[in-house]
Amino acid sequence: MGTTATRLSRRKWLARRLARRFALSDRGVTAIEFAIVGPAFLALIGATLETALAFFAGYALDTAVIDSSRLIRTGQSAYISSEADYREALCGRLYGIFDCEQVRMSVRPIDDFASFSMSGPIDTDTGEWTMDNFYTEAGPLETMMIEAYYKWPTFFNIPGLNAGQTADGKRLLAATHVFRTEPF
Repeated sequence: MGTTATRLSRRKWLARRLARRFALSDRGVTAIEFAIVGPAFLALIGATLETALAFFAGYALDTAVIDSSRLIRTGQSAYISSEADYREALCGRLYGIFDCEQVRMSVRPIDDFASFSMSGPIDTDTGEWTMDNFYTEAGPLETMMIEAYYKWPTFFNIPGLNAGQTADGKRLLAATHVFRTEPF
């Protein structure tokens, strides 16, 4: 019986020694810490990159609308006489980061600067477009409004950080420019 008790005490002693060695070892600490902190860090980096890319795309859309509106403002109707012509002028300034067929735009006259108003281009419940492309050719000294909208895809859907997303999970980018044409 003494040998069985000795074996049990030796096993207990070995178990305590292994437990103490495990508790004092720091060989896997870095991997465990990264497993705890890594996903949150990578999500933050991804959300930051996505936000920066969306801001760049919004700036590109806004700049393209302003630059292409100059053709309408100066009366270069030889270049811009239809929706297809304006789409070509707009898309030529978008750096190839947009699917130009998906850009919704409206070029229309308004009474004056005070009557500027916009309506929602998408249904807030479904995320579907409610506006159609519209183009009206400008005349001299006419107040014009150009609107352009694009649904920018999102990649990181982090709960609480999806501000500005439509019901279908995309971010709506918008650009509007109101101006008076020159007396051409």
